[in-house]
Amino acid sequence: MTRHATVSSATPDDAMGLPRPQRIVVLLALAALIGMTAHVFTDAGWRLAALWLIGAGLGFALYHAAFGFTGAYRVMITRGKSASVRAQMLMLAVAVVIFFPAIEAGSVFGNPVRGFVFPAGWEVALGAFLFGIGMQLGGGCASGTLYTSGGGDTRSLITLTFFIIGMTIGAWDMERWQDLPALPPISLPETLGLWPALTLQLALFVAIAWLLARRERRLHGHVEPIFTRHPRHFLTGPWPFAWAALALALLNAATLVVAGRPWAITQSFAHWGSLVVDHLRIDDPFFWAYWSDPTRVDLLHRPLDRDAMTLMNVSLILGAFLAAGFAGRFRPGWRIGLRPLAAAIIGGLLLGYGARMALGCNISAFFSGVASGSLHGWIWIIAALPGTWLGTSVRPLFALDPKSSEASHKHIN
Repeated sequence: MTRHATVSSATPDDAMGLPRPQRIVVLLALAALIGMTAHVFTDAGWRLAALWLIGAGLGFALYHAAFGFTGAYRVMITRGKSASVRAQMLMLAVAVVIFFPAIEAGSVFGNPVRGFVFPAGWEVALGAFLFGIGMQLGGGCASGTLYTSGGGDTRSLITLTFFIIGMTIGAWDMERWQDLPALPPISLPETLGLWPALTLQLALFVAIAWLLARRERRLHGHVEPIFTRHPRHFLTGPWPFAWAALALALLNAATLVVAGRPWAITQSFAHWGSLVVDHLRIDDPFFWAYWSDPTRVDLLHRPLDRDAMTLMNVSLILGAFLAAGFAGRFRPGWRIGLRPLAAAIIGGLLLGYGARMALGCNISAFFSGVASGSLHGWIWIIAALPGTWLGTSVRPLFALDPKSSEASHKHIN
């Protein structure tokens, strides 16, 4: 499946150079999204219904811009192309400008808000390193695996299944790693002051983007823009990277206001897996150290349609499904070679286990952690990049050569 749909029949949309939407897919996606919005609003109130819609918006944006972390870092490492990573710097810059004053104030529109500020130590670093390997083998990060699954990529569904299994094993095995040396939670705004921390973060984003652009120009003679890349229709896509960067920053800010905390993904994977373990009587997750944490102790007793993170993850998949329908590109393929299948299984397990150790994934630990001003967010990405390099290096062993993969699956992380 290529980055652009190929349409042969003449339609008004075709004459404009736009893909032809798949009406059945669009109608199914809209029916599911609207129906569940009504159910959640009636059963649990406006706040969870709003988060359900925010999740759908995240999936829609991610799919239409093919905005991910896995492919972005792989292409940056192997070819020096940096547009997606530079767009991430824009995303982070917009996020910190919104997050820092909001978290400093402690509330927005009367709603209490808090950031993700967690300890930074060897457990986070090792987990992020494993996560970096896993996302290159599995073909996606946390958000990438969800949105490509919703877009119809069957290998991503396998990665997602083993991501959940790996996260559940990590929750069961939590005590093995929790005593590794770590710094206490460090908030840069609290340590340096709001404006010095904000200035430092913005300067880092600008410096990273400038250095990457300079390297790309040296290697290729030009720099791929992030605002005008494949500008197309809002509904049918594809979007420039910058559109998704701005959308993700604003939707994460909306999550902060509505949920009282930033966007997160992977804890719900441990939730789902632990419920399966309990249902199959494999073990009793209620006695695991992971679920004994005061911040999680009540989660296993909560219905899934009352869990904000579960709702956002499911609606993210549906948002991507809707976007794929508008783009006319929902065509699942079931032929997966043995080596790519093995990579999806190994990658998924590493993603899940690594995310548990690292206190989150590329979204909750990196994006939301850095947006919250937490040092652990920077430790996460510094440790994930070597894992990404190693994972990229071994991809050919699994018939996942970066060049051929990029050419034939540009929509996948």
